[in-house]
Amino acid sequence: MELKKDSNAVSIDMLLIVHSEKRRAAQGAHSDRPADPGAPPQRRGGLQGVGNGIRRWQKLEGNDLHGTQLTVEVHPRDAMPQLFKKFSLAKRLQVDKNGNTRPRQPGGKDTHAYPWDRSSLKSMALDLRQFEKLDTYASQVTVKSGLEELVSDLLQEAHSDLEIVRAIWIWICHHIEYDIEAAQEKDRQAFKPTVILQTQKTNCDGYAGLFERMCRIAGVQCVTVPGYSKGFGYQLGQSFSGEFDHAWNAVFLEGRWHLVDSTWGSGLVDSSTSKFTFLYNEFYFLTHPALFIEDHFPDNKNWQLLKPPQSLRQFESNMYHKSEFYNKGMLSAQPQTSIIKTVNGKATVTIESCSPTLFMFMLNGKQEHGLLSLRKNGMKLDVYPPTAGTYKLQIFAKGNSEIYSSVLEYTLKCHCADNDVRLPAELHQPVGPSWFSEQMGITKPSHPEPVIYTSDGRCSVSFGVEEGISVLASLHGDDGPVTEETQRRYIFQLHREKQTELKVQLPHAGKFALKIFVKKRQEPGNYLFVFNYLICCTNTKVNWPVFPESFGNWGVDNELLEPLSGVLPANRNVPFKLKLHGVAKALVKGQDTWPLTLSPEGYWEGSCSTAGCQEVYVMVLENANHSFYSYILKYQVNAQ
Repeated sequence: MELKKDSNAVSIDMLLIVHSEKRRAAQGAHSDRPADPGAPPQRRGGLQGVGNGIRRWQKLEGNDLHGTQLTVEVHPRDAMPQLFKKFSLAKRLQVDKNGNTRPRQPGGKDTHAYPWDRSSLKSMALDLRQFEKLDTYASQVTVKSGLEELVSDLLQEAHSDLEIVRAIWIWICHHIEYDIEAAQEKDRQAFKPTVILQTQKTNCDGYAGLFERMCRIAGVQCVTVPGYSKGFGYQLGQSFSGEFDHAWNAVFLEGRWHLVDSTWGSGLVDSSTSKFTFLYNEFYFLTHPALFIEDHFPDNKNWQLLKPPQSLRQFESNMYHKSEFYNKGMLSAQPQTSIIKTVNGKATVTIESCSPTLFMFMLNGKQEHGLLSLRKNGMKLDVYPPTAGTYKLQIFAKGNSEIYSSVLEYTLKCHCADNDVRLPAELHQPVGPSWFSEQMGITKPSHPEPVIYTSDGRCSVSFGVEEGISVLASLHGDDGPVTEETQRRYIFQLHREKQTELKVQLPHAGKFALKIFVKKRQEPGNYLFVFNYLICCTNTKVNWPVFPESFGNWGVDNELLEPLSGVLPANRNVPFKLKLHGVAKALVKGQDTWPLTLSPEGYWEGSCSTAGCQEVYVMVLENANHSFYSYILKYQVNAQ
């Protein structure tokens, strides 16, 4: 031990307990009792320790030393100082029959009700905005020498037990990397705090041990809790036995125990590459015990902090909601078991969320064989496995970020597939209009449900379109003549003021995806997919041709009444009737040219012979002063 002779400061490399005679005098006759733990800390010179042990080193000003008695106690590093027991931390420690101190075991006032009451993700009321400055500071603190100095530096901006725990948590989560090799080799040396500070790597035992050690240095009661976890390598439905595979911490704050897991708060391990990535996860800081139990099962049921506590069998069978499930604003999901079975070849999953959220799913790694429809507060997914067997069903949510995250995973068992339900491979998610399509400018759809049934192979879908929005549609099926060239030819698009109508003709019976895209007219770039309908037809006599091909000059408000078929019969006189806006003249051109005349009702009408031609065009003169016509529609003529 060495005391540096400095008139302005006292420095010591072991724990010092300062007992101020001035403070004793101020406390009166009962000066031997600890100060009020709830009293605000005194911030004049000296070692600040009243209330929660020694919290930080501060220099002792020369004037403050006058008449003050310093008691210096030297002891082994891990032993409990005698004077230290006089402070409030001792009140939260229990003494066993051998005189050793240990943390108070959790009791009734520490427990929370199970199941989760949806009140909060945290076990105490928190406004995370209050930590913004502290989080920034703590994440930037660097290691200078030992653990005590690191804690001292962290506590410069921490003014309560809660802030102390937060500063330690943030530092560990942003600086300590999960050491996969050490975890696999069970290298006990790698778990020591001194080694961790040097390598800045460890495994879960090291994370928990470092967190506990730093809290204790700071005067906050903390324990390490071993147990089972549903973490890296976990398989749905697996059972747990033998050696515990994880460790986390419980901290004592505001008269109650709370749970943290700095290992999982710091980042994640990629299952395919076994590489660790720093990715801060707020969820595991003071997590509500009813949520913590979903992936953490302690060796001692008291550390569940739940009433009633859960059994290991319940832990194994309960549905596992990943942390992102709650981070993305999910509230609940049905079914509540991780293994689900199809009924008549179908399985249904529903999720309730606290706000509108985008979802997607994968069945064995592919976005196929399911109908996912969005709801104002959640989603509904109907899955139809193509064959009998066991499947991995993953559900992803977007939330407020730009990235979809996995929030749920099921094992889906199908004993008998429904062969009558064969969904198009191009049926993407979501299916049917929703709050999202309305957000993208499509309103008041004529068909609010995701599936449209037609008996004759034709249907008409209409919806409102906001000003400045362009709509594009395409039809997709797995069989028959619908190719990339013709997928828009089985749809004819009509515009009336702020209303868009899609006339659809199916080439044959079956199931088709009608995909809807939008784009702001004034903005560059591609059309964005919004949603699709599933169109179903069982009439085997259906055999509709394509619609005529339209060109760029086909006006937004134009309307085609006849002929709607894009393939005309040979050697026939075919009547034409169209509503065209803003044109001076219109004609139909085949082997010859036939003018169209404007009727009193506002329609351009006439007829054309298809004799001797393979193609027929509708052309318009937009300005009477111009001499050139523009193509607006193209028809094919059947071979004789």
